[in-house]
This record gives sequence, C-alpha cells and structure tokens, in this order.
Amino acid sequence: MAAAAAAATAQSFWKVPAANLPPQKNLHCRELSSQAITPNPLKTTFLGAKLFCVQPCTLRPQFVSSCNTNRRRHPLASTASLPTANPERVSSVDNVPKWSGKAIKSFAMGELEARKLKYPTTGTEALIMGILIEGTNVAAKLLRANGITLFKVREETVKLLGKADMFFFSPEHPPLTEEAQRVLDWAVDEKLKSGDGGEITTAHILLGVWSEVESPGHKILSTLGFNDEIAKELQSLISKPGFKDD
Repeated sequence: MAAAAAAATAQSFWKVPAANLPPQKNLHCRELSSQAITPNPLKTTFLGAKLFCVQPCTLRPQFVSSCNTNRRRHPLASTASLPTANPERVSSVDNVPKWSGKAIKSFAMGELEARKLKYPTTGTEALIMGILIEGTNVAAKLLRANGITLFKVREETVKLLGKADMFFFSPEHPPLTEEAQRVLDWAVDEKLKSGDGGEITTAHILLGVWSEVESPGHKILSTLGFNDEIAKELQSLISKPGFKDD
C-alpha cells in the first residue's frame, strides 16, 4: 500500500498537463525543467520527508525535437567564406574568390586554439596554429620542413602574450584582432591581384601573417626561423598556375 501511494504521488508530481507547457520556440536544452521530463515506470523511495525517483527519466519527444532545432551551428558550417572587413572590394558576389576547404578548416582550428588558451580574441598567432593543426596543407608542410611546429608556436605564443587568467572563459567564437582581420583581407586582395581564378589558400594566410610585421604572428615566425627567403619560396608556389592547397 505504501509503495502504491508513493508511485501515485510521484506521478502526480512529475506529470504536467500539456496545456501548461511553455512554447517550444522559447525553450533551450539548458532550460529544461520537470515539465519536460516524464519518469520511466517508477520505483520511489522516501528519505525523510522528500520523495526521490531512483530510476532514470526520459525527455518527452516534443522537447527532444525542440533541443535539436535550437542547437547552435558554427557560422562557417554552411559557407565557403571567411570574415572580411571590405566586402566592397569586389563588384559582385560572383567575383569573390573562394577559400579552400583547408583554409576554412584552419581558420576554425585557430579560433578553437584561441579558446583553449583562454584568449579573448583570435590573433595572427592563432591563425598560424590553426594552419599547423589542420596539418595537411602546403603552408603547414613548409613550416614543419623548416622546423616550425605547433608545439613551438604555442610555446612562443605563451611567452609573448602570457598565460590567460585560469578563470577567464573565452567567447564561443573569439573575435579577430585588427591584425588578423588585415591578414584575411590581404589574402583576398592578393588573390584578386593574381587574376587566376583559383582558391585562397592557407599559403595566402601565412604570407598575410608575415606581411603584418608588428603582429605577434610575425614575431613568432621570425623567432622560429621563418624569413623573407622562405616567404618568397611560398610566394613562388602559389603563383604557379593550378596551385592547390595540398
């Protein structure tokens, strides 16, 4: 009798009429309350004056679909472009050079690395680390061939910029520094000047970082042995007809 009474009490406590449920469009996964869950066939127990459910509960189907539709996607997930400060540089959308898939992935990896280091922005140093994390692109291969690795760049970054406050939480997508934004714009402009109609690659990004002589990325590359001769070698590679980022 006591167990039956406990089960009845638990069911009346958990179940809420559908009319009282909040609109799905205003509900996020992290905001789910007891209104969104219905226990499995219950085993309950009393502890003092409180009633506890001792079997796992399941989400009602309508709330599961609501959570799925509210899940955020990375802004680059459905686009083939990177942020630009000067969209008016081209006369029409059809004339905008396309970024290579590896360049887009490198940018996303650099943004993630900035978050891992708990930095508030994505800087030129993060762009370099993103290139090395992606790893299969031409720029990364050239850097490694000259002894410049992800570990060394990360180490020099911390030396130059310092460690972030351990209690600081970076934004989900740390905004670009002015220098990093100029790097991406430089890459676009360089591709437009070439007029060959190919993709903007990680090599363009790396050369853009090297062009920002006062940026952390340039200083780190210089410290690790990158120089104008290596930059010219990379420039000659991307100048070849049909150059691809692999």
